[in-house]
Amino acid sequence: MPRSKVVHGMIAMDDVSDKNKIWRMLAAEFLGTAMLLFVGCGSTMWFKGLDSSDVLKIALAFGFIIATLVQIFGQTSGCHINPAVTVSFLITGQCSFLKSVLYMIAQCLGAVAGIYLLMFITPTDSTITFGRTQVNTLLNPGQGFIIEAFITFILVLVIHSVCDEANRSNVVTPAVSIGVAIAALHLGFINYTGASMNPARSLGSVVATNVWKDHWVYWAGPMTGGLLGGIIHSFVLKRHTEEASSYDL
Repeated sequence: MPRSKVVHGMIAMDDVSDKNKIWRMLAAEFLGTAMLLFVGCGSTMWFKGLDSSDVLKIALAFGFIIATLVQIFGQTSGCHINPAVTVSFLITGQCSFLKSVLYMIAQCLGAVAGIYLLMFITPTDSTITFGRTQVNTLLNPGQGFIIEAFITFILVLVIHSVCDEANRSNVVTPAVSIGVAIAALHLGFINYTGASMNPARSLGSVVATNVWKDHWVYWAGPMTGGLLGGIIHSFVLKRHTEEASSYDL
């Protein structure tokens, strides 16, 4: 087989050959991640004279905005809005390498755009962290890595399960299922690591505050969890049927 055909197959140029379609997908990933940061991190803001942010409010804000975004962008791009989710579909062959790279770039740029918009409307206060995720001081970075990897693993299993055509009869809607999972994982682990589960989400906040301590945890952990979640679902949990599977949300 000619080398050009081999390379073409590996990077799956067909995925991006329709320029209008790929630009719509990238725009959806950019806008979706920007909205996630704007609303989710906005819920962590604290102003004098108002009650401080609490875990329940933040968990519900992230859960509800994710559910909303899945409903808005699911049919356009699959609404990954998370490099860990994208890499899980890459490792299972549901998303090509080239498309995955473009998605992750759009997600990171969207995260930065969303956080800068939040900064623009937020009064200046040196104590505001813009939802920056950080490992609890009682934990070490290694423990933070394990927590982020495991909760992302759970999230990715939920996403792959609700997107599995063979499992659709057991799902209320992908938006509700994923939103509930996000809220539950925030409630359980926000006090440990901030419950990021999303490298782009953490990137936006550290760009805003310029505090990069232990930021590697929020890339290595979620990406590891995403890879493991995709593999475990594909080879262990996936219900194999003769139906064609669609992994668009």
